[in-house]
Amino acid sequence: MSTQITNRYEFVLFFDVKNGNPNGDPDGGNMPRIDPETGHGITTDVCLKRKVRNYVELVKKEQTPFNIYVKEKAILTERRKPAYEAVEDENEKSVKISKARRWMCKNFFDVRTFGAVMSTKENNCGQVRGPVQFAFSRSIDPVVPLEASITRMAVETRKEADSQGGDNRTMGRKTYIPYGLYRVHGFISAPLATQTGFSEEDLQLFWESLQNMFDHDRSAARGEMAAQKLIVFKHDSELGNAQAHKLFDLVRVDKNCGEVPPRSFADYNVTVGATPAGVELIEML
Repeated sequence: MSTQITNRYEFVLFFDVKNGNPNGDPDGGNMPRIDPETGHGITTDVCLKRKVRNYVELVKKEQTPFNIYVKEKAILTERRKPAYEAVEDENEKSVKISKARRWMCKNFFDVRTFGAVMSTKENNCGQVRGPVQFAFSRSIDPVVPLEASITRMAVETRKEADSQGGDNRTMGRKTYIPYGLYRVHGFISAPLATQTGFSEEDLQLFWESLQNMFDHDRSAARGEMAAQKLIVFKHDSELGNAQAHKLFDLVRVDKNCGEVPPRSFADYNVTVGATPAGVELIEML
């Protein structure tokens, strides 16, 4: 594995969705999440982390040290069991947990990247604060959640068919927004990377994931989703050379379509102001 990172980073990712639902709310009938006060669309941090995990799993094919701990349908205590088996000769509990935690960081990409709570009684591996974190994303403009009625010309069972008198149509509903451009802020801490072993190789894989994760996450529910722009601020030092919120303020987004509702990324202009000394601007998309 390559060397650990020695620079602090912040980044801004813009992604959009057309005729899809980027992150449904299970408490709201799976309707797209919105801010009820402003009408702006929202997606959670874990929504994007899931896509990064899925991309890494697809590319690395469960090869150590790029295993994925929080994978779909996983039983987490069983995922931690090999870490405990690797340190079973250690008698002192605190030392055993510490060594098991290091084993998890060494073998699982998402643990050393995003962190994890692994402190339940069974196979306790402690807790890890990950160096890479997302905020919630937010749409640039208010979005309009819609529902469309859909029809399936089949039923699941003979009983259902008989109850409908031979009419095998099944009705359903699909939730979506016509278009939304979302902006998410992210943070990468070099001191925390030192604690988890997050390396330069991991960092490059993470940037690759952000740029390509939507291309391998297609479904009818999510419509057309795409990463449109990735802006990275690289500091010259571990602790950073400028406040994160001031760097984010340098990134401006303006509509260029007048009063017409935006329907593509081309309806926006994204500009970045001059960065302060000690901060390098890298535009990856």
